Amino acid sequence: MKRGRIVLAAATASVLLVGIPTAASAHAWGWGGRWHHAPPVVSPEPSDEPTSTPSDEPSGDPTDIPTETPTAGPTDAPTPAPSATPEQAAPEPAADDAAVAPDSSFVEDFSTSAVTGLVQSLYPQSWQPYPDGTSGIYEPSKTVSVHDGVMDVQLGGAGAAGTFGSKDGAWDHVGGSFSVRAKATGGDGNGAAFMLWPSSNVWSDGEIDFPEGNFESSPSAFQHSMTPGQENERVQVGSGVSWRDWHTYTIDWVPGESVTYSVDGQVLQTLTEDVPTTAHRFMFQTGNWGDDGNLLIDWVSTTE
Repeated sequence: MKRGRIVLAAATASVLLVGIPTAASAHAWGWGGRWHHAPPVVSPEPSDEPTSTPSDEPSGDPTDIPTETPTAGPTDAPTPAPSATPEQAAPEPAADDAAVAPDSSFVEDFSTSAVTGLVQSLYPQSWQPYPDGTSGIYEPSKTVSVHDGVMDVQLGGAGAAGTFGSKDGAWDHVGGSFSVRAKATGGDGNGAAFMLWPSSNVWSDGEIDFPEGNFESSPSAFQHSMTPGQENERVQVGSGVSWRDWHTYTIDWVPGESVTYSVDGQVLQTLTEDVPTTAHRFMFQTGNWGDDGNLLIDWVSTTE
């Protein structure tokens, strides 16, 4: 039995507004060298305007974009895990719900169906998508739906990106546990990056990515340097699993002390250098290239 949606009483008691994210996208990942962290810039102020109308140019301050040219991608990528035949059926019951931290302040299990274009309005406390047309890549109102208990991100032709949580609190995480249960079907040549990105939009405030990688390969964790000008340097931690199977990916972040990466409750590695101390948001991005397919998200949870 999947867990229901949980939001702290204080959050549910407040008035939550529907609008666009307040920080620019995360930066930099490289999938097969095709595209690497070109940060989409979105409005720095919340807005109540619908985000489903495509725009030709993203709004915001272009000076927020890192000036360094990222490399084409990791040079020490782990050996891809064996791939299974893509499935289009709804996911099996979440057998690993125990992986949700008992003190989670936010859990979304996508129990309410929503067609493309209506996800933001039906999930105002859980999903803050980028405006359509951001950076000429992202069109979440055309690619993201919810059905059969999963968020379904359509792959091929357009990308998707957005932040998990409410507008009131999604940008205020300073430490905590961040988990997502996901799998991908098809989408070869494309990929995804789930990440903790600094709400300041200052790259050297620290970037934590997990899971990230091409769908035909095995996802990894990437922890970036917090030295200004060296942000593209990063430590890679291989997961040893395949995007083609359901897995729960968890980041446990102790500000200034450590970041621990786990898959299905099994610790992969704990890193103690370049550990952020400032507010971050938990989000994901997919590209607008590669084969058709689907990124399926069964549930997502965060703690304070």
